[in-house]
Amino acid sequence: MSKRITIMIDDDLDKKLRTYQAKQIEKIQKTYSYSKAINDILRKSLK
Repeated sequence: MSKRITIMIDDDLDKKLRTYQAKQIEKIQKTYSYSKAINDILRKSLK
């Protein structure tokens, strides 16, 4: 289940997340939301 929350992200991290999102869009040739990018990164790093 998803929750809507508000967080503050530093500019440098935002840029890296947007870059990651853009690469995923190119890779899968479909939409890839900013939220999905954040969730994927957090899942990988919190294992």
